Amino acid sequence: MKVLVDTCVWSLALRHKSPISEMTIKVKELIKDGRVVMIGPIRQELLSGISEISQFNKLKDKLSAFEDTPLASTHFVKAAEFCNICRKKGVQGSTIDFLICAVSYIENLAILTIDKDFDNYRKHLPIKLL
Repeated sequence: MKVLVDTCVWSLALRHKSPISEMTIKVKELIKDGRVVMIGPIRQELLSGISEISQFNKLKDKLSAFEDTPLASTHFVKAAEFCNICRKKGVQGSTIDFLICAVSYIENLAILTIDKDFDNYRKHLPIKLL
């Protein structure tokens, strides 16, 4: 199964000064197996806030190895539906989180994240966490 890697996991895996974690090893295995999926909003989150142009370009080049899964209106509509479902249950989340859930559901992808909010979403949404 292909895997949508969340921004927080990418951030952890891409840090040079971080000790090698279990999550970093997992991302490397997924990359090696060709199972990583990228979407534009995650790419944007990863590249945002990098003030040094050389660092920005270096990361942009690394991420260019991963083609974006095209997003369509159905992804955004499903994200809004998922947001509404969770809100009714008292669970709040970000627009990007619900878009990740929607893409995962529609494209039949697992989500790799360390964000505990996804544990709450999973109680109410048909998503798969790796």
